[in-house]
Amino acid sequence: MTLQYILELVGVGFFSISGALAASEKSKPDWFGVTIIGFVTSLGGGSLRDILLGSYPLVWVKDVNFIYSIMIGIVLASLFYSLLLKVRKAFFLFDTLGISMFAILGTEKAIHFGVHPLIAAMMGMFSAVMGGVLRDVLTNEIPIIFRKEIYATACLAGSMIYLILNNLEFNRALCIGLSILSVLLIRILAIKFNIMLPKFRN
Repeated sequence: MTLQYILELVGVGFFSISGALAASEKSKPDWFGVTIIGFVTSLGGGSLRDILLGSYPLVWVKDVNFIYSIMIGIVLASLFYSLLLKVRKAFFLFDTLGISMFAILGTEKAIHFGVHPLIAAMMGMFSAVMGGVLRDVLTNEIPIIFRKEIYATACLAGSMIYLILNNLEFNRALCIGLSILSVLLIRILAIKFNIMLPKFRN
């Protein structure tokens, strides 16, 4: 069991928790509805990445452990729902952990397919944010990438950092760890200090 595989399963679990929390905040869906939101949130971005890269079968089709990871995340969200509601930043935490892992792992996978580094960084960003976009659409929210928050930009920055460190031939685990940490820090600092990109039109 490789480091990448473990991180992918953990990232899927984190995203399923954030999807379940998002679904529950908007309405009172049944278990099937929450599972669909959790599934789309967790695997939507990675599935889009694999389709664009021509990677078949899709990762969750050939490995049922990803489905199990989603189920575990949803059950944990249900068991600790009241506690998570009290922790006001729980949704932010799980969502940020999810995008941090998926951005870097998506970039690494794209590199293995031999695409240009810029395309690899974009694939990493798609892996991280598109599941959240689908989640927001399904829960009748404005997708977070269209709001003022630094979200996709943090993922793109982390992907670029990974590419630089990888090009400098850093240890793989260190490349992944530092890049994931960079996404986390950028996102947390942007929220804490209300940092945002300039508006397209004033």
